[in-house]
Amino acid sequence: MTCERLFLYDTTLRDGQQTQGVQFSTEEKRSIAEALDTLGVDYIEGGWPGANPTDSAFFEDAPKTRATMTAFGMTKRAGMSAENDDVLAGVMNAQTSAVCLVGKTHDFHVRAALGISLEENTENIAKSIAHLVAQGREALFDAEHFFDGYKSNPDYALQTISAAYDAGARWIVLCDTNGGTLPEEVGRVTGEVIAAGIPGDHLGIHTHNDTENAVACSLAAVDAGARQIQGTLNGLGERCGNANLTSLIPVLLLKEPYATRFDTGITLDALKTLTRTSRMLDEILNRVPFRQAAFVGSSAFAHKAGLHASAILKDPTTYEHIDPASVGNARIIPMSNQAGQSNLRERLQGAGLVVQKGDPALGLILDRIKEREALGYAYDTAQASFELIAREALGQMPAFFEVKRYRVTVERRKNKYDKMVSLSEAVVVVKVNGVKKLSVSESMDETGSDRGPVNALAKALAKDLGPYQAIIDDLRLVDFKVRITQGGTEAVTRVIIDSEDGEGRRWSTVGVSANIVDASFEALLDAIRWKLLRDWKPA
Repeated sequence: MTCERLFLYDTTLRDGQQTQGVQFSTEEKRSIAEALDTLGVDYIEGGWPGANPTDSAFFEDAPKTRATMTAFGMTKRAGMSAENDDVLAGVMNAQTSAVCLVGKTHDFHVRAALGISLEENTENIAKSIAHLVAQGREALFDAEHFFDGYKSNPDYALQTISAAYDAGARWIVLCDTNGGTLPEEVGRVTGEVIAAGIPGDHLGIHTHNDTENAVACSLAAVDAGARQIQGTLNGLGERCGNANLTSLIPVLLLKEPYATRFDTGITLDALKTLTRTSRMLDEILNRVPFRQAAFVGSSAFAHKAGLHASAILKDPTTYEHIDPASVGNARIIPMSNQAGQSNLRERLQGAGLVVQKGDPALGLILDRIKEREALGYAYDTAQASFELIAREALGQMPAFFEVKRYRVTVERRKNKYDKMVSLSEAVVVVKVNGVKKLSVSESMDETGSDRGPVNALAKALAKDLGPYQAIIDDLRLVDFKVRITQGGTEAVTRVIIDSEDGEGRRWSTVGVSANIVDASFEALLDAIRWKLLRDWKPA
């Protein structure tokens, strides 16, 4: 059976960049474009050339992609020809094979925003699209405010998109610009547009998420006959965002009737890169990934309740609608104050610890975890700290060294250039094999900048551990996350530290205290102890 072709159009680099607080650099845009191309989308909208220096620079040296690179702009302005409109010329000068032009389709916006007649607006749309086609470009018409316009004046809304289609537009994209149209209405209107003469295989859908229905609205349009979907990675976009391609793509590939009815051009192997691509974007934006995000969130396949975990061990399909690996994600059996022994044994097995059902140590570990979580600890992601607690309860944790005391000072003073600078210094005393060792370290880096008290502590702690020193020399801290678990004067601070070694292993540890430095030191200690546990070979 031949599948129908469904085209995916990504606008992360243009519409996604309209997210509050998001501004891509030119190099970041290139990296995202390359990731999108690897994923397999059909169109990559790179931005609006001429609108800002970053977008212009991107198109001057855009990466070579299999996907159709597309420039975005607007239809020609009233009172001038398409050939003489310098704004339209700037878009054309990007030399992309496809160009998407936005135009008004709501009579209210034509009169209120443009201040021109309905007839002149329709003429501007037709002549702009015809100009693109004459220049050999694939033309897309972005029908702005289409659904609101259709409700207000259906005849005129249809007139605008018919003008673009008759002028040679390859795609007519119906836009729910304000994001207020619900799925049933999107599907109905899309079907009426097709019945009015715009073929479904020339029709696209562009939805916004203001009612949390952008994905559902996109699917409704596809069900009605539209054959192009526009959206963004992680649902970036103005206000509440755009249709989330990170959710739509796995639905189209893994869920019926879409999986057998359509070919999106994205392979099942490429789908396995989806989680990595989603998190790469968050890394570029310096944002914490949304844990509950469908398919790609770190909690998307987390099973916290003991009853769920027990069933998952017998058959994953009891509480998972897809295999996590199909989208590059993984199952998590977190430890928590709701945990049961099924969760615990699964988590222990993941750490290489086999404990038989009914072993009294299981109850001891559970009690210890629950007591510590009541104090503010969290072991959902701090898997290394969890393992250390379990090994201590099982009597399998060597006493590598003992911290006798530590001190941290932060001094604020003027340097020789009469500029105020800070300097952090840490002193750590440890006892290794019965011998006390004192280490002192500053946090100053090679540029003369203070890296803070936690950095000074980390350097001092890892400075001289005697026979263990060579093991931890390649250890480095790669992330440091702080959260206040309760406010007020009795605030408790939770610190999670991500560490990495020369072999590329990465692990997380947690510390909790009313003192942020003390919480950090506890997490640092666990990071070193876990590394020693993995690599120490007794003589």
